[in-house]
Amino acid sequence: MEKMQLAGKDILLRPYEMKDIEYLFSAVKESQPELSPWMPWCHDNYSIIESRQWIAERDEKWEKTIAYSFAITDLRDGTHSGGCGFSDFRENNTVANLGYWVRSNRVKQGIATAATLLLAEFGFKKLKLNRIEILVAIENEPSQIVAAKVGALREGVLRNRLLLHGKPHDAVMFSLIPEQ
Repeated sequence: MEKMQLAGKDILLRPYEMKDIEYLFSAVKESQPELSPWMPWCHDNYSIIESRQWIAERDEKWEKTIAYSFAITDLRDGTHSGGCGFSDFRENNTVANLGYWVRSNRVKQGIATAATLLLAEFGFKKLKLNRIEILVAIENEPSQIVAAKVGALREGVLRNRLLLHGKPHDAVMFSLIPEQ
């Protein structure tokens, strides 16, 4: 699939580019205390080399339909506000996982909600998904709030579904399906 940008009222989702290395690194380092419990890749020693490697892998993953990753940019001031995307595709069932994170100084501004809505539209219309899953650690209340705000159905708690920092965690499964 050809890369594309997704524009909302105040945000732009665009595929990551190598020029985003510094932005990504800065956002991750700023947000490390809030992100690290839920995203093991965001650790105390996170380096700019990890940002570079991660962004360098995006083109191949997009091309192979393994993952579609987007930088969230604030259209008002051009700030890199976080990231979102699809992963864990199960093509036989046209299902994918949707994930999001917002840098600490931009939380509680509706950014994750707006990004999730744009991404879900892309998933249903362009990727032809029949189901989008949002899997959230049971202790991660802010992400559960986002899932609820976009109208995702809370299907239940999956015991020991996530492995975070070597420990199993229960997770809440939310889902979106196309409007009938």
